[in-house]
Amino acid sequence: MDDLEKTGEKFNLQTFMVARELCIQVTESVIKKIKPGDDCKKIEKLIVDEFNSHGVTHFWHPTKVRISSDTIKSFREISDPHLQCRTGDICFLDVGPIIEGHEADYGRTFTIDIAEHQNALIQASHQVFELTAQAWKTQQLSGLQLLEFARAAAESRGFDINPMMAGHRLGDFPHKIFSSQKLFEWNGVPTQNLWVLEIHLIDKKNNRGAFYEDLLL
Repeated sequence: MDDLEKTGEKFNLQTFMVARELCIQVTESVIKKIKPGDDCKKIEKLIVDEFNSHGVTHFWHPTKVRISSDTIKSFREISDPHLQCRTGDICFLDVGPIIEGHEADYGRTFTIDIAEHQNALIQASHQVFELTAQAWKTQQLSGLQLLEFARAAAESRGFDINPMMAGHRLGDFPHKIFSSQKLFEWNGVPTQNLWVLEIHLIDKKNNRGAFYEDLLL
């Protein structure tokens, strides 16, 4: 195992997987509560309150709430506090809680008051994620190769990929004592259950983005 894939002595795979499942469960619960007119501050409070109700009080990275035109922004860019969710528009969440001393990270794009399957950009983000994850699993692609695979899959669907949203290590908190390596900039083949894959598609024509993030299992 590469040094940057090390974990701490307290790392427990079962706890790590429970953290992932809880993170997904809570995030999906929050999404169901978001209404037209909500802004990022209200949604951030929903996220904190929902995680607190499950005993989770700390996050290893800042929560990102992207609404409407903000969905094209990369992680380090600041959300526009004036944007509000609108019926028929898209938003995405990216949350990174610390659960039982282990990191989770999950993100996905959703629509407000309409069926998500009607949005081609959101569907493409899921498809590109699944295809790229499958290519990693079956072809043992490196991080750099995964970027090129994902880029081709995105472009074949009429969208661009944002390489700045690249995926990264996870583990027992904090994984960064071992590595801050970005997945799409790494020439190694990622080990299962230690890396998240991030797919951020950009629809330049409509000025919208769709994000999907989960663990490479």
